[in-house]
Amino acid sequence: MPTRRVFVASAGAAIIAAPSLLAQTRTRRVVGFLNGGSAAGSAYLATAFRQGMQETGHVDGRNLTIDVRWTEGRSDRSAALVAELIGAPVDLLAVGGGAPVRRAAKDATSTIPIVFVTGADPLAEGLVANLGRPGANVTGVTVPTTSLNTKRLELMSQALPRGKTIAVLANPLLSWTTAQAKDVQAAARTLERTIHVVNATSEREIDEAFAAIAKVGAGGLLVSADPLYNGRLQQLVDLTRRHRVPAIFEWREFATAGGLMSYGSDIANGYREPGCTRDAS
Repeated sequence: MPTRRVFVASAGAAIIAAPSLLAQTRTRRVVGFLNGGSAAGSAYLATAFRQGMQETGHVDGRNLTIDVRWTEGRSDRSAALVAELIGAPVDLLAVGGGAPVRRAAKDATSTIPIVFVTGADPLAEGLVANLGRPGANVTGVTVPTTSLNTKRLELMSQALPRGKTIAVLANPLLSWTTAQAKDVQAAARTLERTIHVVNATSEREIDEAFAAIAKVGAGGLLVSADPLYNGRLQQLVDLTRRHRVPAIFEWREFATAGGLMSYGSDIANGYREPGCTRDAS
């Protein structure tokens, strides 16, 4: 396969203004960290969050406890895991990795502060009422993800000028919406490419999807932005190499793990930002 390339978008994470995040309720405060990814593939996101907290003197195991949970790509577990954390109890919920996780947290409490990381529009998602003054108990960070799929398609087309058919790996249960599909299809027509969407909603289906991609003879692959896929980083990279299909991914971690190229913001920094919010006191 060609030499891998890493692209990092110039637009970084944008944090939404918020009041104090941690309530002074116990000697050692507890933060519940819930993510839609997996412990195996997305642990670096929890590490980034801990680093951000540490930068403001909130050290896990010293004056703070961070209780980490993962849905492992199963959105149906979100509400139950949020309930577990609230029952622990926690002073703050830090959530990310898919709309179901964020919605579950918002629906579960109107009193515990919630800080989110999202790649979607937090207004459209119903998380906040205003970007400058989010109000209520919810605030967070936006990191461009799904909105960059069309740019990823453009870069893949430039890298593979002869690849007329480009496969798109998508998860309709979490992040692949009708609007995104229309945007990518429109971009494909402009680029004179044919898009073949292959769905995968579980680890097993990812393996099956690559068999389908091989059958259609796709010249390249766009792995859409999705927390399930983020948690299956090495599996996806290994499959692209095994099937010899050039692929573009969401985060640079895929490229550094051996994928061809990536285009996106710095997701780790996106998780560090909520942790190091200066008014978290």
